[in-house]
Amino acid sequence: MLAVAEHFISINGEGTRAGELAFFIRFRGCNLSCSYCDTRWANTPTTPFVPMMVADLVRQVRDSGIRNVTLTGGEPLLQEDLPPLVEALMDAGCRVEIETNGSRSLRSLAQQTARPVFTMDYKLPSSDMEAAMCTENFRWLCAEDTVKFVVGGQDDLLRAEQVIDEERLIGKCHVYLSPVFGQIKPAEIVDFMKEHRLNGVRLQLQLHKFIWDPQQRGV
Repeated sequence: MLAVAEHFISINGEGTRAGELAFFIRFRGCNLSCSYCDTRWANTPTTPFVPMMVADLVRQVRDSGIRNVTLTGGEPLLQEDLPPLVEALMDAGCRVEIETNGSRSLRSLAQQTARPVFTMDYKLPSSDMEAAMCTENFRWLCAEDTVKFVVGGQDDLLRAEQVIDEERLIGKCHVYLSPVFGQIKPAEIVDFMKEHRLNGVRLQLQLHKFIWDPQQRGV
């Protein structure tokens, strides 16, 4: 059984499939409390949810005709039935992407025969959650995966550069810098990238926050 806060079809607002249609499944609950969290409504114990079986979710995805599936939250890796859901969705011909906050181990899912794609956050100082990062996760990443650094200021940019270098992420996976919406101008990130010659790093903007109201759900 999985605790589904909402599910909907939209475009991927971020990641390597940004701009492509995806079937989103958002799960209730998160083990972190980032200072800039934009889905706080989905993270509380009182958040309404629908308990759904793996088979029911797979049926809804199959009936939708959408083949990109994004599992998000909250923190999807808190769901005990996530591995069988991933396997069933991939058996149904779907590309499955998991958006995870970087605090939970990827090991078991990364070693599954039916391996999903991971978009993993590394929480920087402005999030107040960096101490919760599971740094062992870097060893389980591959070329299809993404590490996303959500940046709130210059200190975050410097720390992101340090982690990118220490973990030798360039060439291992995709690496994105994404601004905290309304807190840092994207141009500041570009200036930093130019000054520090961050080859292989991409600026990422959350498309859905420019297309719709940044607070709108289900998009």
